[in-house]
Amino acid sequence: MNKRKKILLITPPYHSGVVESAGVWLNVAFVYIAGSLRAAGYEPVIYDAMSHWHGYDDIEKRITDEKPDVVATTAFTAGIVDGLKVLKLAKRINPGIITVIGNVHPTFCYDEILKEHNGYLDYIVRGEGEETFVELLHTVFAQGDVSKVKSIAYWTGSQVAVTQTRGFIKDIDSLPTAWDLIDWPIYTYKPMENSVLAIVSTSRGCNQQCSFCSQQLFWERKWRGRSAENFVSELELLRDKYGVNVVMMSDETPTLNRKRWDKILDLLIEREVGTKILMETRVDDILRDEDIMWKYQKALVDHIYVGVEATTQATLDIFKKNIKVEQSKKAIDLINEHDMVSETSFVMGMPDDTVESMRKTFELSKFYNPDLAFFLAIAPWPYSELYPQLKDYVAVTDYSKYNLVEPVIKPKNMTLEEVSAELGRASREFYMHKINTLDSMTEKKKEFMIKVVHIISTSSYLAETMKGTTMPEDVKKMLEKLHTQLTR
Repeated sequence: MNKRKKILLITPPYHSGVVESAGVWLNVAFVYIAGSLRAAGYEPVIYDAMSHWHGYDDIEKRITDEKPDVVATTAFTAGIVDGLKVLKLAKRINPGIITVIGNVHPTFCYDEILKEHNGYLDYIVRGEGEETFVELLHTVFAQGDVSKVKSIAYWTGSQVAVTQTRGFIKDIDSLPTAWDLIDWPIYTYKPMENSVLAIVSTSRGCNQQCSFCSQQLFWERKWRGRSAENFVSELELLRDKYGVNVVMMSDETPTLNRKRWDKILDLLIEREVGTKILMETRVDDILRDEDIMWKYQKALVDHIYVGVEATTQATLDIFKKNIKVEQSKKAIDLINEHDMVSETSFVMGMPDDTVESMRKTFELSKFYNPDLAFFLAIAPWPYSELYPQLKDYVAVTDYSKYNLVEPVIKPKNMTLEEVSAELGRASREFYMHKINTLDSMTEKKKEFMIKVVHIISTSSYLAETMKGTTMPEDVKKMLEKLHTQLTR
């Protein structure tokens, strides 16, 4: 009997403070990929080098110890450099290891990647991976014709080959999962003590057309939802078997289908699932659901991110957000009125931005009054609809800097250093403003804000900015006030 082939799935050690400031997040895509691999007869191993904060020496040891037949990794644009380094390392350890990469950036930039990195990258999985990866491995190990495998790209020895695109998986309820392969103790939500955090997916896709985003392209503006019963049962499994008490929904629009979403809320309430929920959705879905916001609250939806992105209608229209400025304010108000944490982001550093326009955005962010706001540098994904309008202003070509933190677009009348300084200034002053308005918050929000501002100011990507030389006394007073609140 042939030994089962071992597939080592590695989340590369890329770090970006925006994501990691509030928690340690697992890669839910690998839960599905591993489930499908195991169901097909393979031995998957999930290794989250990012969340373990492992370096390349650690990764080398793990690959050497595991002796995998295949090393596969994943990469959004900012993580592509580290993803490729992982595969290069695997080939150096053992040239016989089959190397594979997938996710958004390789799906669209396969030509560029393979022309430069074909010496150690064997295959790119384009789009949804569960069916494609399994078929690819079956074909490779059977020494079959890989050109017949849909949705892959590879180097033929002289040029890039790309195969026919595969259709989307119709029934995502049917996908097997591998939650038992997750190293649960490392995944926590920092503002919540004794938390065990899972990332879950209630749906796949997005039917919107935001011009700066990758999701509308990756999912071809199609959306598929899991059934309410299937999703809620998974939360119960995670709670009962692995002690999960807080979940982050990974999908962009879990609320898209009102009937399905209403059923999810009803089941969460009826079954008293008791798991705290963090989620993202669209402004217009919150406005649509004004009459059932009480259900959100009762179902323990605790934290909602809505993408405001801009404070002027002109910029919203460029971004193709399909919302009005006043709608964003109303949605945040609704979340706040139901004592849920409201979060949003403001994308800045566009070609026409100036110091004055960025400061105006900051002032308007206080008017919107979210509990959390992140001021992000526009990232010109090379495959986005917005890219042609931005490419002439691209000043940084190192993809690892395309992390929404470091500016890579140079506005017409600003330097990159000025953009960075204004982003830092906006973040620093926004959170100082929140600390100074603690007395206007409910006790629940006050406790949350004290914890989260402490996290942001001491252990995240904002820490150095908030300790900057421009306002040392103000920062010092803010931190002293924060410490007093925390130790009362």
